[in-house]
Amino acid sequence: MQVATGKVIDGKVIVDGIVLPEGTVVTIFAKDAEAVVHLSPSLQSELEEALDEADREEGVSAKALLDRLSKYG
Repeated sequence: MQVATGKVIDGKVIVDGIVLPEGTVVTIFAKDAEAVVHLSPSLQSELEEALDEADREEGVSAKALLDRLSKYG
């Protein structure tokens, strides 16, 4: 699993710096300048803690994450 940032140009998502094989399935999260997310103080704290942890590069492998998520699906 990879995380990358790109732009929509001529209706296509262009991602610099990585090459994905033809047919690769991707998930896109689009930032919306108009959207506002309101979090409770506890969720805001949890989010900030998670972002700090990600910045420290702690966490689990993509396989472990997908294994965990599959238990809920």
